Amino acid sequence: MRINPLLLTDGYKTAHHNMYPKGTTLVYSNFTPRSLKHAPKHCNEIVSFGQQMAMKIIHEAFQHDFFNQPKELVCGEMKRELSMYLNTDYDVSHFEALWDLQYLPIMVKAIEEGTVVPVKVPVLTIYNTVPEFYWITNYLETIISNLLWKPITSATIAHNYRKVLTSWQEKTDAERGWFIDWQGHDFSMRGLDSIDATISSGIGHLTSFSGSDSLPAIYGARKYYGETGFIAGSVNATEHSVMCAGGKEDEIETFRRLLDTYPTGILSVVSDTWDLWKVCTEHLVTLKEEIMNRDGKLVIRPDSGDPVDILCGKRWNDEQNPYDENVDAIEKGVVELLWDVFGGTINEQGYKVLDSHIGAIYGDSITIDRANEICERLEAKGFASTNVVLGIGSFTYQYNTRDTFGFAMKATYVEVNGEGREIFKDPITDDGTKKSATGLLRVTTGENGYKLVDSQTWAGEQTGILKPIYYDGNFYNTTTLTEIRGKLGKLVELV
Repeated sequence: MRINPLLLTDGYKTAHHNMYPKGTTLVYSNFTPRSLKHAPKHCNEIVSFGQQMAMKIIHEAFQHDFFNQPKELVCGEMKRELSMYLNTDYDVSHFEALWDLQYLPIMVKAIEEGTVVPVKVPVLTIYNTVPEFYWITNYLETIISNLLWKPITSATIAHNYRKVLTSWQEKTDAERGWFIDWQGHDFSMRGLDSIDATISSGIGHLTSFSGSDSLPAIYGARKYYGETGFIAGSVNATEHSVMCAGGKEDEIETFRRLLDTYPTGILSVVSDTWDLWKVCTEHLVTLKEEIMNRDGKLVIRPDSGDPVDILCGKRWNDEQNPYDENVDAIEKGVVELLWDVFGGTINEQGYKVLDSHIGAIYGDSITIDRANEICERLEAKGFASTNVVLGIGSFTYQYNTRDTFGFAMKATYVEVNGEGREIFKDPITDDGTKKSATGLLRVTTGENGYKLVDSQTWAGEQTGILKPIYYDGNFYNTTTLTEIRGKLGKLVELV
């Protein structure tokens, strides 16, 4: 689908080139996370991520669908559409001048991707490089925000999942640090709102983990981050249709057929199509010898109920009636039931690790809080946190908005008739969240972490850690997903 990239903005911006003061030659803006008010409680800092991807998408849109198209076609389309939209004879001479230039006249700087910064620190700045195109800076605000808030948000949440899971792994199973790469697995694609969202959020997940069922994220990592080798992995796994097709009465035969079909490697089988507790206490007992003689691991996947209780066992309160024919199984939970059948080892830290032929995964309604509680409850029962993999779905990655971390792009400096003007917003009716920085910006780092310094001279603006990534149609200081993963992995190790 071709869409004129000049349409990739808010409608009200199409008149702003006539609204700036006469003599305006430069507009300087920044994209900044402003607040943790709506953030998950474990998320106290922001992962800088996605700027390269966002700018490549914008660059390709303008190259392919504007500059490489006939001038009369793309500018004529804007005249026709905006004349109707604004009920006026819309003048497109500024768009025609941009087409004549044949590149986007902007400088975009960003904090190195894979860096973790506090709120109020801008992760991107942008300004026009040709005086005539002062209007382009904030014309691009909408598409930059549209493309950038989600990958940063997902990468930030994934980073905090990893911090939580790593802290429990180090406490309960220090020998298996490699497991963390796979303990958080992306199951979110079906619940995200587009393929583009799957790519941007999915790569955000992959900045901290290697497990993913969101295949478009692999395409995105190659296209936008230059990856050529391994990016993500998964395992052979069933769904409910597979289990149902085999029939309820022959469920154990379905298990047996699957074990025969996949005699080696990891095989994940959804196990609560009917009776999870029967699977754990009967079917697996019957199949124990076949499972233990197999060159691989069978992973049991519950998919319904409270994930904490299902994995770790039900705790009854005084108002609940614990009577149930499966009361013993319910009280133990899946991990302990698997231990009862297959056993395992006690590691050097004194925690139980399931036999390598069996494991568990839960992929429904997982949150950072639930992930932490699962690990905490397992530890309290004497089990290592590494006995389970957690599928992280759209409940985590879709239930977010631009407001999750308060992202906004605001202008803080303009030049009019050769004079620099520091500008800012500070609404009297706001709680302070919307107060912007002022003037030209610089981000510094030192013993006290990352800090925004505003009201800079141009000389000061050129220093600091915001580095050019896009200038007049060319890319600079590009990075890879591998490099981003490496930076974030070191940060987790330091926690």
